Amino acid sequence: MPAIDFGVVLRQQKIEFSEIRDAAELCDELGYHSVWFYDHLLGQGGLDLDIYEAWTLMSALSAVTKNVRLGTMVLCSAFRPPSLLAKMASTLDVVSGGRLEFAIGAGWFEPEFRAYGYDFPDTRARVEELSEAAAIIKSMWAEEKPSFSGRYHSIEGAYCNPKPVQKPHPPIIIGGSGERYLLGVVAELADEWNCPASSALEYERKIAALKKHCADIGRDPSGIRISQQTVCVLARSESELPEKLEKAQRRYGFFGDIEKIGIVGTPERCISKIRENEKKGVTKYTIFFSDVMNPETLRLFAKEVMPAFK
Repeated sequence: MPAIDFGVVLRQQKIEFSEIRDAAELCDELGYHSVWFYDHLLGQGGLDLDIYEAWTLMSALSAVTKNVRLGTMVLCSAFRPPSLLAKMASTLDVVSGGRLEFAIGAGWFEPEFRAYGYDFPDTRARVEELSEAAAIIKSMWAEEKPSFSGRYHSIEGAYCNPKPVQKPHPPIIIGGSGERYLLGVVAELADEWNCPASSALEYERKIAALKKHCADIGRDPSGIRISQQTVCVLARSESELPEKLEKAQRRYGFFGDIEKIGIVGTPERCISKIRENEKKGVTKYTIFFSDVMNPETLRLFAKEVMPAFK
């Protein structure tokens, strides 16, 4: 079996940048695969909360880290023209030495679309726009002077030099779980599918839908890596778990029942859960730790859990 990659979702609202930087540097030191942000323009839990823009954070952190990869789960395709985003991504991949994690999705949080002047069409239209955006980005990374004419976007002889360091291009990760439309885009264009935490209990059905889309276009689904967004409640002992789990449910209850969907328990129990998911094909995680960026928790997971999957 391949090694399992573990990424950490870092806090980006109601926090000082120095704390984010320190957490990213610690993840780099401890051997985590990646650090992640979410692409929201307004606060989650309060629209007026202080919140940093994700791409700027990744760019800043690329200069103070050496090995950890940098990603956003997921970039909203509507926020930036795909041609510009392709150029931004190529530049960041070069300046970071090939450490970009490029994850993109259709967007869902209507209030920020309205507030910032973006149209918010129905789900099908947003996914169609995502499909065009991903196709343009992929062509600009891989081709010398691509052109594209679609319903939502077009380019004409769009050079994107320098090209990304990662070859043939940074893997395109698409996050989301819409079975009718979005998983069809995954089948057509993605190198990796990220299963949202809220869909963990429906994983088998989502995988079946993805495989059906792959069969429809003649693609081997084994060529699509499976990652999972999840919540981890890590406890040194069973006795301290109930309090930690209660706090996690209050913080992340919008995902569902954390004990059922997440990685929960002592290091031994967490390893067992990850092994179960490994048998289902999950080889990568973007983790919301229940106590967010607690250095003690980051160290405990890196020391007691990660070595089992090297």
